[in-house]
Amino acid sequence: MQGQFPLALSVGGATFLLGVIWGGPFVELLHRFNMGKQIRAELMDSHHVRKIGTPTMGGIMIVLPAIAVTMALNISRIVDVGEGRSILLPLIVLIGFALLGLIDDWEGIQTSRGDVGEGLSGKLKFVLQILLALSASTIISYFEFSFANRLELPLIGAAIPLHPALFIAISTFIIVATSNATNFTDGLDGLAGIISASAFGAYGVIAFLQNQIYMVELCFVIVGACFAFLWYNAHPAQLFMGDTGSLALGATLGTVAVMTGQWLLLPIIAIVPLMEILSVILQVASAKLSRRFYGVDIRPFRRTPIHHHFELGGWSETQIVQRFWLIGILSAFVGVALALL
Repeated sequence: MQGQFPLALSVGGATFLLGVIWGGPFVELLHRFNMGKQIRAELMDSHHVRKIGTPTMGGIMIVLPAIAVTMALNISRIVDVGEGRSILLPLIVLIGFALLGLIDDWEGIQTSRGDVGEGLSGKLKFVLQILLALSASTIISYFEFSFANRLELPLIGAAIPLHPALFIAISTFIIVATSNATNFTDGLDGLAGIISASAFGAYGVIAFLQNQIYMVELCFVIVGACFAFLWYNAHPAQLFMGDTGSLALGATLGTVAVMTGQWLLLPIIAIVPLMEILSVILQVASAKLSRRFYGVDIRPFRRTPIHHHFELGGWSETQIVQRFWLIGILSAFVGVALALL
């Protein structure tokens, strides 16, 4: 097992190199087919000036290498030995949510061109997310993968059995919530990619501590793919992740957290996405409640998700990304430390 960890790190490095090599032609291809990003009118002028027309669907650059490399590592084990079949589930989640995000990105591009209607509605996308997450959670529970149907308690080192129905409900919520939280995080150059890489790196270490070598490899392959994406997404971005990447990364992270049993640590390890989604919830709830009871519109933030609040407060885009990454990497350290205790 000790020798497998360097292998996982090496495979992550190889995934990064492969991604950087094919990323340039991929960006050119997106430009050629005019897969440009349309910026919402309420965002800042700097976004309009610099970001409009930048290709989206960049999540393909993360998802495809992650699937290809993980399957190349595990196909012989699964077919010949029969081991490691559990790794197929997070891969299916990655594919399913990536396809959902891809459709949403494509519909958004078509809408901005005036070719079709409004694209996927928020309600339809949310329902599809729930159905995908519910299916994955049911499979985890039914086949009792790893730490299914129980609650692992950090620090105490104990596990509480959970009724399968309760476990499925909690797991579904975690996958959908993490998917949407990562989606909200994807708003500044490099932010979602670097935060996702830090979180997957933390869960890769946790999986190693549990001797889940297949999960370790998947986590570090995704880290390598995220770093390759960041090569082209670093400020100023040459392409954007889009829902194709953010929904898929978030859902897969939630699935990994559930399958390692350390989902109570997810709010710590993924503290930045948690801040992003909570800021949106608080903003909307405050505005609705204040209008209803006081007749005025009270909002605690200048704009949400919260990275826009700091942007309007005078922080530069690079300052926000670097400071949020510092928070993300330190929280990942804390999460791993808690898993060790």
